[in-house]
Amino acid sequence: MPTPIQELSDTTYRQIAALMQASIGLSLNDSKKALVSARLSPRMHHLALDSFEAYLQRITAEADVGEFQVAVDLLTTNETYFFREPQHFDLLEQTLSRQRPASLAVWSAASSFGDEAYSIAMLLSDLQQQGLLGGGWSVLGTDISDRVLRSARQAVYPQARLRCVSPQRLRRYCLRGEGEAEGLVQIQERLTERVQFGQLNLCRPIEPLGPFDVVFLRNVLIYFDQDTKRAVVERVLARLRPGGLFFIGTAECRVPSGTELQPLAPGVFRKPVSSSR
Repeated sequence: MPTPIQELSDTTYRQIAALMQASIGLSLNDSKKALVSARLSPRMHHLALDSFEAYLQRITAEADVGEFQVAVDLLTTNETYFFREPQHFDLLEQTLSRQRPASLAVWSAASSFGDEAYSIAMLLSDLQQQGLLGGGWSVLGTDISDRVLRSARQAVYPQARLRCVSPQRLRRYCLRGEGEAEGLVQIQERLTERVQFGQLNLCRPIEPLGPFDVVFLRNVLIYFDQDTKRAVVERVLARLRPGGLFFIGTAECRVPSGTELQPLAPGVFRKPVSSSR
């Protein structure tokens, strides 16, 4: 029988929330208490811990940074799939087809399991084959979660996650699993070799990256409070070239930033060429 777990107290919940806020900028208000309890409880059963106080001690111990990362993964998981919000990819394709750049650097700044980064790579590879983009393109995917980055590098996905990928692209860039791997899809090496992944905490100063021509920062700002949102956006925009494209989630609406941006479509902005940042 699993060890019964004591109820998550208000005091311990606030300590967990404060730890996540200070460490990764994750905003957890009082309404998220039940969610936090539900997401952490299975892990505590696995560790045979009977109280959230014990788990808090575990994730704050300097000798157990791995368990803190597990907690981050559990509390920040959200749905992801290939070509999510397809209108963004359509706009990117139209823009690049007009500009026909010789090279392009794209940053998927909250790449999660890599669905977004590989979607971008599929699009860029198509444009290169059509003669609309030079061969000097690259995609960088970053995320705070080590677990999701390990998965992204493996580039194996449930077939349902590629439901928005065209049949032509599936044939061009993917291998379908057979036997025990039936229902899984492997991204081909000729695409994965163009995508790099690295761990990055957007809430901390960003080491020299870029500059980038295109930045995707989609569906991550919802985790932050207003001050953290603004700081994260400013850090990311500092790595975007003037004239570059900036994407956020359509549902995230306004960009909390002092940097001037030109709106192009829902969730899509251009950094003016005259921008001083």
